[in-house]
Amino acid sequence: MIFIKHFGELASSDIDQAGGKAANLGELTRAGLPVPPGFVVLTEAYRAYIAEHQLHEQITALAAASDDPAGYDEAAAQIKALFEDEVSDTLRTEIAEAYAALGEDVPVAVRSSATAEDLQEASFAGQQDTFLNVRGLDDLLVAVGDCWASLWTARAMAYRARQGIDPATVSLAVVVQQMVDAESAGVMFTANPSNGRRDETVISAAWGLGESVVSGAVNTDNIVVRTSDGTIVSNEIADKAVMSVYAEQRTQERPVPADQRKRPVLSEAEVAELAAYGTRIENHYGTPQDIEWARADGNFWILQARPITALPEPEAAMPTDWTVPEPTAMYVRASIVEQLPDPLSPLFADMIDGAVTRSLQSLFRELLQEDVIRERDVGLTTVNGYAYYRYTRSGMGRLMWKSPPAFRMLFSGGTQDRWRSYSHPRYRRIVSDWTARDISKLSTDELLAGVQELVDAAAEYYTAVQTIIPVAATSEVLFTWCYDSVVRTKDDPPAPVFLLGYDSAPIRAEKSLYDLATWTRSHPELAESLLALPPQTFLETAAESQDPLWHEWHTRFQAHLAGYGHVVYNLDFINPVPADDPVPLLETLRFFVSGKGVDPYERQQRSAARREEATAAVLTRLDAVRAMPIHRLLRWAQRVAPVREDALADVGLAWPQLRRMLAEIGRRHQQASVINEPDEVYWLRRKEIEDGVGNFAEQVEQRKQLWRGQLRATPPQLLPKGSWGDMFRNWMPAASEEQTGDLIKGTGASAGTITAPARVLGGPQDFGSMQPGDVLVASITTPAWTSLFAMASAVVTDIGGPLSHSSIVAREYGIPAVLGTAVATRRIRSGQLIKVDGDAGTVRLLDGQDFEEIEPATERSPRGKIIAGSAGVAAAAGLIAWLVRRTKSRS
Repeated sequence: MIFIKHFGELASSDIDQAGGKAANLGELTRAGLPVPPGFVVLTEAYRAYIAEHQLHEQITALAAASDDPAGYDEAAAQIKALFEDEVSDTLRTEIAEAYAALGEDVPVAVRSSATAEDLQEASFAGQQDTFLNVRGLDDLLVAVGDCWASLWTARAMAYRARQGIDPATVSLAVVVQQMVDAESAGVMFTANPSNGRRDETVISAAWGLGESVVSGAVNTDNIVVRTSDGTIVSNEIADKAVMSVYAEQRTQERPVPADQRKRPVLSEAEVAELAAYGTRIENHYGTPQDIEWARADGNFWILQARPITALPEPEAAMPTDWTVPEPTAMYVRASIVEQLPDPLSPLFADMIDGAVTRSLQSLFRELLQEDVIRERDVGLTTVNGYAYYRYTRSGMGRLMWKSPPAFRMLFSGGTQDRWRSYSHPRYRRIVSDWTARDISKLSTDELLAGVQELVDAAAEYYTAVQTIIPVAATSEVLFTWCYDSVVRTKDDPPAPVFLLGYDSAPIRAEKSLYDLATWTRSHPELAESLLALPPQTFLETAAESQDPLWHEWHTRFQAHLAGYGHVVYNLDFINPVPADDPVPLLETLRFFVSGKGVDPYERQQRSAARREEATAAVLTRLDAVRAMPIHRLLRWAQRVAPVREDALADVGLAWPQLRRMLAEIGRRHQQASVINEPDEVYWLRRKEIEDGVGNFAEQVEQRKQLWRGQLRATPPQLLPKGSWGDMFRNWMPAASEEQTGDLIKGTGASAGTITAPARVLGGPQDFGSMQPGDVLVASITTPAWTSLFAMASAVVTDIGGPLSHSSIVAREYGIPAVLGTAVATRRIRSGQLIKVDGDAGTVRLLDGQDFEEIEPATERSPRGKIIAGSAGVAAAAGLIAWLVRRTKSRS
C-alpha cells in the first residue's frame, strides 16, 4: 500500500487520495509553475491509522453528538487525544524517505489537505491547522498526527455542519512542503473580491513569511492591477510594523526595520511578474483563483492556489457625482419613484419616461380641459440610473397655479367612481386584448409596440391611482387632526384604530395564501413535503405529478397566482412578479403550514370589532355639534382608505403578459446572436431592439456592472442642491440620505417599540432568508411584500410615509413601522440587533453596547410627507393652498 506521493505525481483529479490542497500543488507543479518541492501523506495513511487504532466509531459518534459551540469544543479535545499514538513502522519509513529526499532536516510546512476543501462551492481555508518551520523526522511525525487531529477541531466540525457535510465522509491528507525563507509574501486574487471585477487582480504583500498575511495579523500593501496589461490601477502602501520570520522552533513576529516600514514591498516590475503568474494559473484552471505566494532570492514561489468562493458579480465604481443633465430643472424622487427604489434597467428607462409625461398630460387635460403640461415641463428621467421626476421652473409654476382647480375636481367625489368605471376597466381591457393574442405570430416591431402600449396603459392607470391617494391621504390627515384636537382623551385609542379591519387586495391575497396553507395542513403528507423539499423542487413536483392530491394543490396555487400573481415587488419590469417566479410565496406558505402566524380572518375581525367599538364610544359621548363633522370625516376616511390599496395592487396587471412578450423578443434576439441569453433583452436600449443587428454581449455586461455599482449609492431625494427646488426639501417623503451614527431617523408610521434582529431584503430573491420575528428592512414594500408581514416583528424602509402601503399594512398587523429613513438598507446589516421605535420614528443600531433611551424625533408635518410621497411636489403645493383657502372661506 502506498502512503506517500510527491507533488510531481499528483494532478487535480487526485483529490480523493491527496485532498484539495495537495492535488492543486501537484497540478501546479506539473504545469511548470514555481512550486516549492514537497510530498503528501495520502488519505489512505489517515484511514489506515484510524483502522489500526479502531477510532472511526468513536470519532463519528463524538462529532455527531455535538450541536453547539461548547459541545464541539469538548468533542474536539476528546478526539485530539485519540491521535497521540505512534504511526505504523511502514508509514514512518515512507515519510522518512520522502523527507530525506528534500534535504537533511530541511524546514518544512505541514498543512492539512482535506478531501472536501478548496472546492468551488465551499472554502475550508483555515478550518484545519498548519505547522511551520518543522525540522527533523520526529517533529514531522508529531505535526502529521496533529494535522490529522485538526480535522476534528471545533471550528472544522461546526463549519462542516453548516455546509451539510456528513462527518463520516471526510478524510485528511497532509502536505509536507519545503519552506521558502521569504523576504516577502502575501496573497493574490485573480478577480477583485470587493467588486467582482474579473479584469482586476488584487495583491496583498508584506515583509517576511506569508502566514501572518493569510491570518490578517499584519498590515499589507494592497495593489490592484488591470489584468489585461499589468497596469497598476491603485497601490496603497501600508505602514508595516511587524513581520513574521523563522524562530528556533516554528515562527515569530518581530518589528520591521524602520527603513522598510513604509517602503513598497514589490516594485512595479515585480507586481507585473506576479500578476502574470496569476493570469497563468487562472487560465490553467479556467476560474478565478485565490493564490498564496512568496518571494526569496529574487524569485517568486507559488505556495498554493484555490478557487475564489463567493465571488460577487462584477460591478463598476459607485457613483459620487450627482450632476444633473439640466441644471435649471428640479429633480425629485417622489410619487411613482417610490416603487422604483433601484437603478432602472435600460429598456424600462427608455419606455417609462414618455409614458409618464403622456399620462400626466392626459390627466390635467381631462381635469381642466386645457394643456397645462407642455412637452418639456415634466419627465421621468434618470441620474446615475435612478429615476427622478424632472420639473422645469416654468412647468412647476404652471402646475402650482393650476393645481388648486384640479384638486377641487378631485375632491368633488368622482375619483373613486372614475377609477371603478373607467381607469380600472380600461387597463384590464388593454391587458386582456394583448393576452388573447398569439405573440409567436407577431413581428418583433409589433411586440415592442405592444410592450410600449402596455407600459403607457400602466402609467395612465398609475396616474389615475394618484387621484385617489391624495383624497385618501387628506381624509385620514383631517380626521386624525380633528380627532386628536377636539375629541381624543388620554384613554381613547389612536386615530389609526378607526381605519383598521377593512378588506383590501393585499389582505385578500394573504387570506388566499392562508386558505391554501390550511388546506395543505389537512393533508399531512403534502404538508411534510412542502416543509422538507426545497421550494423550487416542490413546485416542479406539484406541476408534474399525476397524483390527484398534488394536482389539486397545484390547481389551487395557480388560482391564487391568477388572482394575485401580478403584484409588483418593484415597478421596473426587469423584476419578475409572483406569476413568473412564485418561489418567494412559498416561504410565507411554509410559515403558515408550520402552524405559525396569526389567522388573518381572526385578526381582521378583531380589528373591525375594535374599530366599531371605538367609533360607537366616541360618537355616543359627543354632542351633536362635534359629532356631525367627526362622523362625516371618519366615514370619508373609512370609505376611501381600502380603495387606495385595491388600486395600488393592480398597477402590475400588465406585467405578466408584458414580460412574456419581452421574453419572446429576447429569444429571437438570442437566436440572431444579438444577446447571449433571452433575459438580456432588458439590458438593451429600445433602438437596439428595433435595429436587431450586431452583438451587444459586451455592452450588456458593461451595463450590468454599471448598474451594480449604482445600486450601492444612496440617491439624493432632491437635485441639484442649492437650487430653487430646495424650497420643497421639507416635503420629501424620506429623511436625509446623509445620516450617520447609531440613530437613524425616519417617519413613525405604526406605533410600538421592538428590539429584534434585522433582515435586509433587496427583493423577492431574499425572501427565503426571512425568519419569524425578524425586522423587515427594505427599500420599499409594495402589496407584493404583504405576505412577509405575517413573519415580521417590525418594518423599516428607505422610502415611504405615514400613509404608504408599508404603514397601512403594518398597522393592520399591529407591528411598529419606521419609514422614509433614506439609508436603512445601506446602514443596517442582516442579523444586526436593532431597536425600532414606531412612536419616535427612529431606529437604533445595537452592537452589544448599552445605549441611553433615545429622544423622540423632531415632529415634522405629516401632511407634507404624505402628499409629497404620494402625488408629487406640485400636487402637494396645490392641495395645501386649496385647503388653506377652503378653510378660510368656511371660517
